[in-house]
Amino acid sequence: MAKKTAFITGILGQDGPYLAKFLLEKEYKVYGLIRRYSNPNFSNLDYLEITHNVDYVEGDMNDEASLLNLIRTIRPDEVYNLAAQSFVGSSFDQAKLTTEINALGPLYLLNAIKYFSPTTRFYQASTSEMFGLQHTNGYQDENTPFHPRSPYGVSKVYAYWITVNYRESYGLFTANGILFNHESPIRGIQFVTRKITDGVAKIKLGLSKELRLGNLEAKRDWGFAGDYVEAMYLMLQQKNPDDYVIGTGESHSVKEFVKLAFKSVGIFDWEKYVVIDPQFKRPAEVPNLKAKPDKAKKILGWSPKVSFEELVEMMVRADLKRYQNK
Repeated sequence: MAKKTAFITGILGQDGPYLAKFLLEKEYKVYGLIRRYSNPNFSNLDYLEITHNVDYVEGDMNDEASLLNLIRTIRPDEVYNLAAQSFVGSSFDQAKLTTEINALGPLYLLNAIKYFSPTTRFYQASTSEMFGLQHTNGYQDENTPFHPRSPYGVSKVYAYWITVNYRESYGLFTANGILFNHESPIRGIQFVTRKITDGVAKIKLGLSKELRLGNLEAKRDWGFAGDYVEAMYLMLQQKNPDDYVIGTGESHSVKEFVKLAFKSVGIFDWEKYVVIDPQFKRPAEVPNLKAKPDKAKKILGWSPKVSFEELVEMMVRADLKRYQNK
């Protein structure tokens, strides 16, 4: 029997390497999209020791012709669209670019599948940032209305609905994974969680004296990226396509994350090191996000394995090791 094939956009980000590793262990042939004219950074794939196991293909989420050509050539069993301008803060300064990559990119992929590979199953990386400002009963599920509070969130709402629309209009197998915040040792350094764990590692080793942060009161539902890629895979193995909220069902503040990170290296007077810097606050804040992943548990049989405390410790240890190795 021929190997199943998967095509992953965003292969160099955080989720792409974890998903590729997961699929390679299931004996998939994995294709990863990398941009032309760039100097690709394979460090995240190196971290998981799979750099040489992926087939890299050139293209760009802003170039529909390249995506049409790739889907026509590969005709993959599964497409996982993880590519995005995913830093919320930058989306306020680069709203047009964020929209082109996050909204039009999925449209181009869906058109390519519709024309050249209609049996391909498509996964769209949706996000809890689509929910944004909520006045609901403390959690968000598949029926919670969207109220995005950033150009990033707005662009992802378009991608969500075009994914649903192509399912309903053309009978394609398309699924949205509405993933709440998920982190790992290979999270980008600009994201607050990794900024914290990297900063704590530097303070512990005497390489820095302070950690500059914005809003410590914001609450998020944080899980481990390695757990969440399994949910992506499971969505594309179902009999019928659907959309699922993926999260832990727990909400923790940035302050809790900071305290735990310092505690994991034996520092308990964390306030001495943290400086609140207004430049790191968003124009429109999202105060609290918490998933209700009941549907995913029931239908996919999925639940997270790594706890909040284990996640924070895992990330701090990885950053300590990086600096010690240097």
